[in-house]
Amino acid sequence: MVQVLVTGGAGYIGSHVVQMLIELGYDVVVYDNLSTGNRQAVHPDAKLVVGDLHDVEALQIAFSSHQFEGILHFASQILVSESMQKPFMYLRDNLYTIVNVLECASLHDVKRFILSSTANLFDNPARIPIGEEEALIPGSIYGETKYMAERLLAWMDRLYGIKYCCLRYFNACGAHPDGHIGEAHDPESHLIPLVLQVALGQRDAIDIYGTDYDTPDGTCVRDYVHVLDLARAHILALEALRDGASRVYNLGSGSGYSVRQVIESARQVTGQAIPVNEAPRRAGDLPVLVANSDRIGRELGWETQYNSLETIIETAWNWHRRHPQGYQA
Repeated sequence: MVQVLVTGGAGYIGSHVVQMLIELGYDVVVYDNLSTGNRQAVHPDAKLVVGDLHDVEALQIAFSSHQFEGILHFASQILVSESMQKPFMYLRDNLYTIVNVLECASLHDVKRFILSSTANLFDNPARIPIGEEEALIPGSIYGETKYMAERLLAWMDRLYGIKYCCLRYFNACGAHPDGHIGEAHDPESHLIPLVLQVALGQRDAIDIYGTDYDTPDGTCVRDYVHVLDLARAHILALEALRDGASRVYNLGSGSGYSVRQVIESARQVTGQAIPVNEAPRRAGDLPVLVANSDRIGRELGWETQYNSLETIIETAWNWHRRHPQGYQA
């Protein structure tokens, strides 16, 4: 049985990947300090090690106690705006930690590494949809830490033969269809859960930041990709690294939906009015961000299975209705 380490496996995307790994017969060890992750999100068949990636001694013990054949690295601070206010926290938590994990990987001969990366690498895209050949211009300190992590992995491949795959997500969304795990951030910053909080009566209205963009309805357009489609990409990438070269992929649905379209779809799914407030633009928001994911489709056979915005929102709504207070209920 293949044993893998999943850092940040108690978080939103990590927990869905862990579930899929378990279903496919992997032996999974989750390493998470539970600062933003949730113990309840971890599959019961996975081993949870509560630890901090800053603690090199504890991390070394975890590597010495197991025989990892691969690492899936999700542990990270993820808020773009916060990273601009607290740059040194993001540099410490997103860079020092991956250095510690990579050093342990080199010492224990772990040769496969999957990085949870980001579309925030593309702050000024020349072409839409955005392919892997697009110039990397990080849009924040958060994006910069992911860019530096990708560069570190290139050196680890060169020096230690650690083969890696960087998966650059666009807008992860949705939840497991059975409703037992889903998206629960505190504070919440993602559009779909914020809209559904309005539908639940937890917020009075949803704010639309900017209604004068050069888009069909004046609001920002984003590429929403279901969390289980992302999870499947991680598995395909992990398996491809057995005998393959290091690689990078942009991950999105290839379709763009505006803020107003998301709100209207949520109204249809929930049956709730969902009032809106129109607010000024936020600094740094681009009009359109949509992925070109053709490369991973050609090379690994990946394709999205959750292909409609309504279906994605239905899975999220199922989770939020059952867990209106997230994992704290």
